[in-house]
Amino acid sequence: MASIRKEISTKAPPSEVWAAIRDVGALHTRLVPGFVTDTRLEDGGRVVTFGNGMQVLERIVDLDDDARRLVWSAAGANLTHHNASVQVFAENGGSRIVWIADLLPDKMKVPIEDMIDQGLSVMKTTLDQLG
Repeated sequence: MASIRKEISTKAPPSEVWAAIRDVGALHTRLVPGFVTDTRLEDGGRVVTFGNGMQVLERIVDLDDDARRLVWSAAGANLTHHNASVQVFAENGGSRIVWIADLLPDKMKVPIEDMIDQGLSVMKTTLDQLG
């Protein structure tokens, strides 16, 4: 199983970062505009449309306000398994965001890692505007 772990820092306070992340239906407006172009809520999850046109069904596994941690699984995009989490930590007057993904098949690691890098770049730009 391939594992990916990435993190970014932002000057935005953890409470504001978490508010944007926990708003699971607003990826395309509050967190990663352009990278995600639409988010449609469904029972227990969301359908995410990426800027490249790809659509993925993401099931929300856990939304933990105390730990500021969101966990989801995804189906589609040639993946047989995908589980990921994003967690927010206070750091140096701002926030550190850690994104972890575990996926199969292993050959999907590079394309998913590229997407995570793109998403985190947009996320940092968006969140830095809150700081």
